[in-house]
Amino acid sequence: MLSSGLFAGNEDRVGSAGASQLLVNPWARSNGAGDAGVANTNGLEASYMNIAGLAHSDKTQIKFNMSNWLGSVGINYYSAGLSQRISESSAFSLTVQSMNFGDVGITTVNLPEGGIGVFTPRVNIVSLGFAKKFSNSISGGISFKVISESIANLKASGVALDAGIRYVTGEKDHIKFGITLKNVGPTMRYKGDGLAQQINYVTTGGIATLEQRSQQFEMPSLLNIGGSYDFIFSESSKLTAMLAFTANSFSTDQYRIGFDYGMSKEKAAFNIRLGYVYEKNIFNAENRTNALTGPTAGFSVDILSGKNKSPLGVEYAVRMSGPFGLIHTAGVTIAVK
Repeated sequence: MLSSGLFAGNEDRVGSAGASQLLVNPWARSNGAGDAGVANTNGLEASYMNIAGLAHSDKTQIKFNMSNWLGSVGINYYSAGLSQRISESSAFSLTVQSMNFGDVGITTVNLPEGGIGVFTPRVNIVSLGFAKKFSNSISGGISFKVISESIANLKASGVALDAGIRYVTGEKDHIKFGITLKNVGPTMRYKGDGLAQQINYVTTGGIATLEQRSQQFEMPSLLNIGGSYDFIFSESSKLTAMLAFTANSFSTDQYRIGFDYGMSKEKAAFNIRLGYVYEKNIFNAENRTNALTGPTAGFSVDILSGKNKSPLGVEYAVRMSGPFGLIHTAGVTIAVK
């Protein structure tokens, strides 16, 4: 029933949902491949791509990433997370994302030029995920997210769920399929003193407060379906090709393609990634409904240490956002196998 509702979305609803930060991938490695890794992303990054991939994580993984969201706009997007395997078949994750918009000057009707102080808008996401391998071929997971948004005198909060499944097949487990339902939850509404107005009654001299109600807004629900194929050249060299389809409830549908080539030596591993995201009118600047214009790229370098070759890595990805410039995402990953 939920998936049927998602496919019922149409282009007339573009921009009518809220909490659009839920559509921003905070992690560099999966960004570099155009978010096409619905079926093959493992570990902590799977908390965004497909929570089922969390079941294939290392024993412990810690990540810190930062993006200059929408290029020159001046929004910093900070992300941090921890994943921990609690058994041979299950793992959990905890991630935190926060957008920093800087200080904004306070203005009023009587003081439109400001000069009376500043406030800092806040947008935060905290998510807790769990995933489990049900067999050698099938794994699944669920993620619970808490969303909060606030300005000086208004705030909104809500909750959302993600759920995903992955299927692995092939002699070398080189074929994977995944499906995930994201951002399903109740509507959100802004509340606070910013919706209240003081009224003075001239005839009686009384004072009253009129409080208005803001319109509710829905979560940006979507359905991702994807597959991947590993071209294994040797024990130390592999190319992964990825395809994915995103059915958005409140924007146009998207088609994703990504490639991840990795090679490893005794003490290091290197990956380079390319991707592209296509949607209707992506080549038409006047009719385009997305700030992101398609191409993505990235790389990562991991130093392998210890008997288990636990990686300590750095990662980088770049996305194009039209007139806003380039979106850079960089970070570090610490893992224990």
